[in-house]
Amino acid sequence: MKKIKLIFAIITLLAFSFQGCKKADDVIPDPYADAKSPLGVAISQTDVPVPAVGNVGTSVVIKASGFDKYKDQLTFMFNGEKAEVVSVTPTEITVKVPESGSTGVTSIAIGDQLFIGPTFTVTGLIKIDPTFKATAGTNGFVSQVYEMLDGRNIVVGNFTNFDNKGGVVPINRIARTSLDGEYDRTFRTGRGANGSLARILEIGGRFIIAGGFSGFNQRTENISNITSLFTSGAIDTVKIQTKRKPTVTDTVTQKWFPRFNGGTNGFINRVYAHQGKILATGDFRYYVKRTYDKFNYDLSRDTVILDSTEIRQVLRFNLDGSLDKTFRFNTATNKGKESANGPIDTYMHTEAEKLEKLVVFGNFTTFDGQQANRIIRLNADGSIDPTFTPGTGADNGIYSCTYNVTTKKYVITGSFTHYNGKAALGVAVLNDNGTLDESFKSLNFEGGQADFAKQLSNGLIVVSGYFIKYNGITRNGFMVLTPTGTLAKGYNSTGPFSGSLADVIETKSADGKKALLLIGGFSRFDNLPLYNMIRVTIE
Repeated sequence: MKKIKLIFAIITLLAFSFQGCKKADDVIPDPYADAKSPLGVAISQTDVPVPAVGNVGTSVVIKASGFDKYKDQLTFMFNGEKAEVVSVTPTEITVKVPESGSTGVTSIAIGDQLFIGPTFTVTGLIKIDPTFKATAGTNGFVSQVYEMLDGRNIVVGNFTNFDNKGGVVPINRIARTSLDGEYDRTFRTGRGANGSLARILEIGGRFIIAGGFSGFNQRTENISNITSLFTSGAIDTVKIQTKRKPTVTDTVTQKWFPRFNGGTNGFINRVYAHQGKILATGDFRYYVKRTYDKFNYDLSRDTVILDSTEIRQVLRFNLDGSLDKTFRFNTATNKGKESANGPIDTYMHTEAEKLEKLVVFGNFTTFDGQQANRIIRLNADGSIDPTFTPGTGADNGIYSCTYNVTTKKYVITGSFTHYNGKAALGVAVLNDNGTLDESFKSLNFEGGQADFAKQLSNGLIVVSGYFIKYNGITRNGFMVLTPTGTLAKGYNSTGPFSGSLADVIETKSADGKKALLLIGGFSRFDNLPLYNMIRVTIE
């Protein structure tokens, strides 16, 4: 039994380790080549199985020689999951795809010796959408896909190439596309952002972009992680008369500056429309603004004067970039409220009954001086919402928090093992009021943790991370769970996934099928090299 468990562990690690291979038919080294005694058996990694693709229960013939002598001792596996052996002849093995099987390498174990076979594709209810046009994805992380009112999308992140269209002129961290992913060259962003973009928001006839950057296109300075763009993609600027005062006469020059005069001293991870203004959250401690038109007596320096105001993690801008001191601000001390004592992320509600309430989560134990174990909710006025009752909350950090307006449930992931004192192994479903939904039970993860999860409107939960197994079944980083926490039948045949998800967006394919747009930072999906942005159909 111990040997079989060791073999299962090795094949699972092989499946995970080789998901970065660029070709599906790359030959995988045999880890026992130098150590095993010759058994007179052979299995080819290049002979295609018959059939090469099939669903659960399909009978598959694998070319292999010599295994008939060990037919009562061998174990056959699809991506690490044991299969039923139908027959073994001197030249081939016939097996059935097990219910827990998924796309990946096949293998045969005899005792403690392992023989790697060809790859096999297990079909299921999730398939790559052939109608999605951005087949090359991006060369860097995708943090958001913003759907415009006209049906087009704006994609932001930390990439410099989109669908191989940025080979000559880089597409720096922002691109506009059709609903089906076709790149729109009419979006005039020029050289784009000089640092990563986390979010884009349309408000007041402008786009607001935010993240960690200090320049956009020709404006290479005077930006602090947030600025405004025209709907054409060009940065919104204003002409200012700047002044320097030499010893005798005043000198006045004219210069163009970003119209949005405000920012932060640290990364902004989210921006939201909030009561006609712009609410921003992130890893910052100060609001900053610039004064452009005052005299500067030092001719060797720029005339721009930078001012800062202490306000941590959550602040609200007016549309011109000035600080809104009516929101989470103490005018007596001229400082913002205390906020969290650790890193945060946020989610904003848009539905009527909780309009503009903000869920704050992360790895903190106090918020505004009150105990708050890693998750709280704020009212629209910025005060702590007493109707959100997580109790003692999570016992360790929360990585992601999503909400589904149809099911009215939150799903959180993290390094926690308990929520409000009850078992919750890295994934938990919360009710509308922040209490634990005990009908969902997360099962054991092996090889890592979940770092993102989102419930679909039909109740299924998409989960990604760096895990290898879930409840003892091979799931290389991506899976779909039922509302109770078990693997959803038919939805878990996809092979190795490498990376992490930032969002799962319910949409439709070009031919009207239900589909999911998956974005984030990943390099492989279903054992195929796919990068950071794909669309899959889901039946």
